[in-house]
Amino acid sequence: MLTILGFAMIATFLVLIMMKKMSPIAALVLIPAAFCVFVGKGAKLGDYVIDGVTSLAPTAAMLMFAIVYFGVMIDVGLFDPIVRGILRFCKADPMRIVVGTAVLAAVVSLDGDGSTTFMITVSAMYPLYKRLKMSLVVMTGVAAMANGVMNTLPWGGPTARAATALKVDAGDVFVPMIPALAVGLLAVLVLSYVLGVRERRRLGVLALDEVLVTEKETETVLVGAGGATAGSPAVGDSSGTGAEGTAPDGAEGTGSDSTGSDGADDERFAALDPDRPTPRPRLYWFNALLTVALLTAMIMELLPIPVLFLLGAALALSVNFPHIPDQKARLAAHADNVLNVSGMVFAAAVFTGVLQGTGMVDHMATWMVDVIPEGMGPHMALVTGVLSLPLTYFMSNDGFYFGVLPVLAEAGAAHGVTPLEMARASLVGQPLHMSSPLVPAVYVLVGMAKVEFGDHTRFVVKWAALTCLVVLAAGVLFGIV
Repeated sequence: MLTILGFAMIATFLVLIMMKKMSPIAALVLIPAAFCVFVGKGAKLGDYVIDGVTSLAPTAAMLMFAIVYFGVMIDVGLFDPIVRGILRFCKADPMRIVVGTAVLAAVVSLDGDGSTTFMITVSAMYPLYKRLKMSLVVMTGVAAMANGVMNTLPWGGPTARAATALKVDAGDVFVPMIPALAVGLLAVLVLSYVLGVRERRRLGVLALDEVLVTEKETETVLVGAGGATAGSPAVGDSSGTGAEGTAPDGAEGTGSDSTGSDGADDERFAALDPDRPTPRPRLYWFNALLTVALLTAMIMELLPIPVLFLLGAALALSVNFPHIPDQKARLAAHADNVLNVSGMVFAAAVFTGVLQGTGMVDHMATWMVDVIPEGMGPHMALVTGVLSLPLTYFMSNDGFYFGVLPVLAEAGAAHGVTPLEMARASLVGQPLHMSSPLVPAVYVLVGMAKVEFGDHTRFVVKWAALTCLVVLAAGVLFGIV
């Protein structure tokens, strides 16, 4: 019974948010609460929620202060040279921009933290997507898939969990997986190229006259293939409103914000203006070294990540904006993102708390193992790779790697499948996992990109699942799974 209710709760949540019948925060709270009462454990709802909040509180704190830190770094101009370099490479070509998004997300993912990756990628690429009227779900989808492939790095989390759960060396798990993961990353780049070509066909080839615009210089930013300027219809527009038209697979190009060149767009794009009041060019190398030191300390695990970002945010604010009114202004400027993301994380705590507290996760995992035919025993690594797609999407990495994987590994061991093969196979689902509603970082991605979570989910799930299957096929081909 709990198995059916667990799947029903997840399905209800996904359907309602994809149909936009409920906001993600409301759905994450109200749906599990209703199911908890339905299974007769309403009296324990408070305990389940507190347990969920307790487990996710460090993540919420990390996201809050990470948003403040990287928001300040964007304000002071740390990433301006990166943005200019990407713009020069992309040359306002939608195909290059989408491929550049994948490359940037993959490179930044080397720090092992999804939230950091999404904040830097969206901050760099969002203004360009908006100014060229490109589909923002393409940006979020490509960034999530690239980060999902790179999330298998030993310090990213899943590899360490798999190694710990099966008592094997993380290096022995990861190193042989490199060829298959390289194929997966190549698949993301090929997909980015295909999606970029589709965007190019929709919008036409554009030429960027001026990249860094001020609020007073927004009339001659872009010249479209048909001679359209900013504020007038771009190629593919069906009206004079500057609306973005239809993005791939019918998803709206801008998510929740579907207008064209409005004041908000100019404000976001003007964030690259070197004449804005917040840049601190004299402190550039201080900020660069502080960021490198912060990421290095995070990789080396010198301190817990929330503590590192708390200290980093406090230091960045104090040095770059020594006057208290300026510090308050910077905090207020990023309060919207902080509130949205942290609120989503605590709402997700209700969902995960009910799933785990009622025992739904355990029953779902046991059912999945029991339905595997006996004849599939010698192929348990392949089965584990396939199961990792839905299981890591519907539950946390901790739940999958510490709850499900040991059971699957035990079944495989009876048929001669080694723990290393099982551990590698379990990593296959990460490109899809990074868009799971239970992953806090995905709310940073869609929140900063101003994309509805339902739109992102509809767009990315099929492509991410395809990427996972490519990695699995490569693993089988190379004999490492």
